Amino acid sequence: MATPDSVHENVHVSVLGLGATGSALAGLLVQAGHPTTVWNRSPGKAAALVAQGARSAPTAADAVRSGRLVIACLLDHASVHEVLDPLAGELAGRALVNLTTTSPDQARELAAWAERAGCAYLDGGVMAVPDMIGHPGSSLLYSGSAEVFRQYEPLLELWGTSAYFGEDPGLASLYDLALLAGMYVMFAGFLHGAAMVAPAGVTAGEFAALATPWMAAMTNSFEQFATVVDGGDYTVGGQQSLEFSDLGDILAASSAQGIGTEVVAMVQRLVQRQIDAGHGAEGFARIIESIRQPV
Repeated sequence: MATPDSVHENVHVSVLGLGATGSALAGLLVQAGHPTTVWNRSPGKAAALVAQGARSAPTAADAVRSGRLVIACLLDHASVHEVLDPLAGELAGRALVNLTTTSPDQARELAAWAERAGCAYLDGGVMAVPDMIGHPGSSLLYSGSAEVFRQYEPLLELWGTSAYFGEDPGLASLYDLALLAGMYVMFAGFLHGAAMVAPAGVTAGEFAALATPWMAAMTNSFEQFATVVDGGDYTVGGQQSLEFSDLGDILAASSAQGIGTEVVAMVQRLVQRQIDAGHGAEGFARIIESIRQPV
């Protein structure tokens, strides 16, 4: 990750959108000495950044005209078009880095729109909560224009470790959403466990103290699963079988505790489909075939 002292060129940057993430991105640019113009749909959010040295633009058009690199960190795909469609002529010859969360197809559509506007496009996904940005553990995923990524990589590194996935503008979004899918399912599993022990008088904090090291240790299984999946052989030794992985006891205990079973039942359905297809003796990683072939 770059530090402010390691980024020598003072790039004029415009940041559109000052939610928690956009404000964090803009603040690091200002600290690094980049002339930074900021704009937000609702007024008032720029005050802290202006105090640090940013310039607040009265309109999005004024902001775009102020920077050769434009950062969009808005609510959603529709809001990007709502803000930028009227400014297509202003964007010509500039670079646009879109850090708004979009789907892969939406990112590709925006890249095509930017190309028609004469604007180089780089799509990005922020793999960090706002307070993490610019600190160890923060990473950003990019795809789209290789030229934009190479030219501005020192600046992009101010926010976190940068990873570039190629010219397809939808790949950063695909990785972003895939990683978030794993995160949310993990979170749901933790909350299911916390709900499960609560009737026994166990607080969520007490459960977290046990769950955190356990779940962290279990992430070491990812590489083994990946090796099996990539090899396509779910019978290789050392795997826990699907029959052994039956979650019936967890479902029964959850019901007995008076809580919902949706989280665990989802996994049980994936397991059971492979058992019913005759693969019960094969490894747990085989449930990816249930996911790949939805019913």
